[in-house]
Amino acid sequence: MKKYLSGLRAEIDSLTVFSDIKNDPVISGLRELSRAISDREDELAVAVYSDMVSHMYRTTASMTDYIRTLVLQDDNFYVKGRAAGRQMETEIETAADHELSVLQEISALKSSDVREVIGYDGFLPDWTNSVSDIRYDFLEKMGNISRTGYGIYARYSFFRVEDGNIVPVAHPDYQSLDELYGYERERDLIIKNTTAFVEGKGASNMLLYGDAGTGKSSTIKAVAASLVPAGLRVIEVKKTQLYQIPGIMEELSSNPLRFILFIDDLSFTGNDDNFSALKATLEGSISGCGDNVVIYATSNRRHLVKETFADRMGDELHINDTMQETMSLSARFGLTITFQKPDKDEYLNIVRSLAKEYGLKMDDDELCRRAEAHAIRKNGRSPRTAKQFVELLKIGIGK
Repeated sequence: MKKYLSGLRAEIDSLTVFSDIKNDPVISGLRELSRAISDREDELAVAVYSDMVSHMYRTTASMTDYIRTLVLQDDNFYVKGRAAGRQMETEIETAADHELSVLQEISALKSSDVREVIGYDGFLPDWTNSVSDIRYDFLEKMGNISRTGYGIYARYSFFRVEDGNIVPVAHPDYQSLDELYGYERERDLIIKNTTAFVEGKGASNMLLYGDAGTGKSSTIKAVAASLVPAGLRVIEVKKTQLYQIPGIMEELSSNPLRFILFIDDLSFTGNDDNFSALKATLEGSISGCGDNVVIYATSNRRHLVKETFADRMGDELHINDTMQETMSLSARFGLTITFQKPDKDEYLNIVRSLAKEYGLKMDDDELCRRAEAHAIRKNGRSPRTAKQFVELLKIGIGK
């Protein structure tokens, strides 16, 4: 064991395909531990050992699980290349196979064997091991990568754009499809379009237009969440970030997953550069949507552009051309779905469904009377109004 540990530093230094793993605190700790053991520096070995285990304990007490997770979450050039369908040279395949064997050996390293080599009589913490075939798990991951993804896309499902980078949303706020009531026809269209997209059959960019509180955003997120296991991810793009879409498209172009670029509450004012950026993308410019990206947007405005009487009465010679341009953006979405405010019967059906879900027991006439009164105070019926009413009723303050 001492010979193995003394030579472990060279084994770690030789990692090429999984080179980034060398920067991990536990792997770098094992490297330093190997050097300390080789140089017979027992005090240093104790300090390095304790620090290494401390880092591991922050996620798991199992060396096997820790190394396995490192391997499966490493988004190196080999993983990206294989995910993009590129054929790897024989030399790279051989190196990857060898390095998986090295990491498999490390994952089986027992704390008792290491402590014995250090020769310290005091207490040193243990770690555990389990049976695992890391090479098999890695190859299985590569075989399913079009559904599971790699890197942050394997660990998260919802993302946002921050300072030009795609960053994960650790705790996304969304409802399941079972928690949405009403709008069955509209929801079915969204499901069909999104399912076709995930299955690679082609899909339309989509605009959901309608009154506030009718569930446009909630429906998109719920449908997307239901298709995450099939390889779908969502990236929210703010209106002020639309000019970054070409760069986002380029970054995602070789990714095996499917992505919805989600733009919530979309609207523009005159002379807005973001208007032109989105219009060019939807039209199919040289940097337009790839096969693995669609754009879904919601808006309370049918034509997306805020227009004043002054705009129509301006001094431009070809005012009709300008008006047609401002109205053309919504037409460039292949599918437009309208979410209108529910009528009384539909609104009350939503209230009844939510009341049942929340376990409320109340006379139906009384429930409907209170729900209607709440809608009047909230300036109209909508699924959002219905949910707010039932939630207030649940905690005992609904009237």
